[in-house]
Amino acid sequence: MLDIDGTENKSQLGANAILGVSLSVCRAGASAKGVPLYKHIQELSGTKELVMPVPAFNVINGGSHAGNNLAMQEFMLLPVGATSFAEALRMGSEVYHVLKGIIKAKYGQDACNVGDEGGFAPNVQDNREGLVLLMDAIEKAGYTGKIKIGMDVAASEFLMKDGSYDLNFKNQPNNGAHVLSAQSLCDLYKEFVKDFPIVSIEDPFDQDDWSSWASLQSSADIQIVGDDLLVTNPKRIVEAIDKKACNALLLKVNQIGTVTESIQAALDSKAAGWGVMVSHRSGETEDNFIADLAVGLASGQVRATRNCSRGTAVVLSVFIR
Repeated sequence: MLDIDGTENKSQLGANAILGVSLSVCRAGASAKGVPLYKHIQELSGTKELVMPVPAFNVINGGSHAGNNLAMQEFMLLPVGATSFAEALRMGSEVYHVLKGIIKAKYGQDACNVGDEGGFAPNVQDNREGLVLLMDAIEKAGYTGKIKIGMDVAASEFLMKDGSYDLNFKNQPNNGAHVLSAQSLCDLYKEFVKDFPIVSIEDPFDQDDWSSWASLQSSADIQIVGDDLLVTNPKRIVEAIDKKACNALLLKVNQIGTVTESIQAALDSKAAGWGVMVSHRSGETEDNFIADLAVGLASGQVRATRNCSRGTAVVLSVFIR
């Protein structure tokens, strides 16, 4: 299909059409072999082992996904201390509901409404306040030390023309009091990592701010995930490896458009010593293909939650059918 299309961005046949066929052919291949889809993907990729992924629970929304003042887009729970996927699912769900009670008590019933990604969207005034809410919920649920925090900043949304970042970008015009240089934003992330159990930060800078990515990558001992930076594109991954811009890939099949390229992106990332987090895409269907993909590629991480009670079951469905 890629040869027939013959374009750099799949503009001839269309990425959506190519993706639909690619997913269907992959499922058909598994059916023809008489094996589960995740086993077929394992064989296609040459992965030697099957690994249950750690689910990332998106529980507080900001950025363009919510109407509050939070500039940073997602605050996530990562139950790394769970001994099984089932336990991780339970831990995440329990903290989610504890968090709901904390938010209701502090901000009112209306604050329990959710954003576009399924997380709560309380009227939080700044990013540190959101992190404190997570810490309170984790502690109250009894999982201190067992659940870490991940963030999807989506910093391209608040990049300014002069290369600085406006953490008050939702309120325009503003007095510029929350505008940070790239270096100051980098320092803020390092403060967060020092003060909170943050182990993963996604898209901390604009997708073309390569030097800032490299600066954070070299100075913070955490997972730095490229989503907007990499767009699951093997060419962008090669460039990021060369520039030492990040150390993990957010893999979205419908970002690159084929299963073949998605597998290659994961293999290239792993070869560089990177982590791989298989992810859903905002607004997609309930199709559970990425559950098999995460297991078949042994990515070890998956983000499939648009709400914690239903979305994580997409992943679990791989192992109960």
